[in-house]
Amino acid sequence: MARGETARRYRRGVNLPPFQHEVPFDASAREQLLAFVDEHRAMLGRCLDDLTEDEARRRLVPSRTTLLGLVKHATFVERVWFDEGVHGRTRAEIGIPASPDASFALTAEDTIASAVAAHRLACSDSRAAIVGLDLDDVVTGNRRGPLPLRWVLVHVLRELAQHAGHADILREQILAAREG
Repeated sequence: MARGETARRYRRGVNLPPFQHEVPFDASAREQLLAFVDEHRAMLGRCLDDLTEDEARRRLVPSRTTLLGLVKHATFVERVWFDEGVHGRTRAEIGIPASPDASFALTAEDTIASAVAAHRLACSDSRAAIVGLDLDDVVTGNRRGPLPLRWVLVHVLRELAQHAGHADILREQILAAREG
């Protein structure tokens, strides 16, 4: 492959399968919102595909942000908004860090396989936590106080979209470095 081709192919989406959950324009707001949340969950879940452990841990920015750290943080986000927010469990009970910044920290035990498995489980648990809830139903476990599910889902979508964008850029840099 010519120099730069991997990064160009990635930008065009060739390396990632297309999003499979097309939602009709006339679907309910809940169905549409959940489809977009799931799309961004999947984007983050795929950012580690075909990378080495070293590539997944590579720091390309001054912060703790790495691709592996982004997936760990996305797992934290799921646990905070659905385990804590919906079920009312404490972060200690859930087994997650007390702060968002700490959720990016990597340990020697963190691997691509462990992060992806934890993320998939958290996403599955999040979906199960809101079965039967309507967008206007109020969840009471969040530190901010009672919030409608709609607000929680919009917030989660916003955060996942931001981090999927970060992952896209970091992954592009890592793939381009392979060609260097």
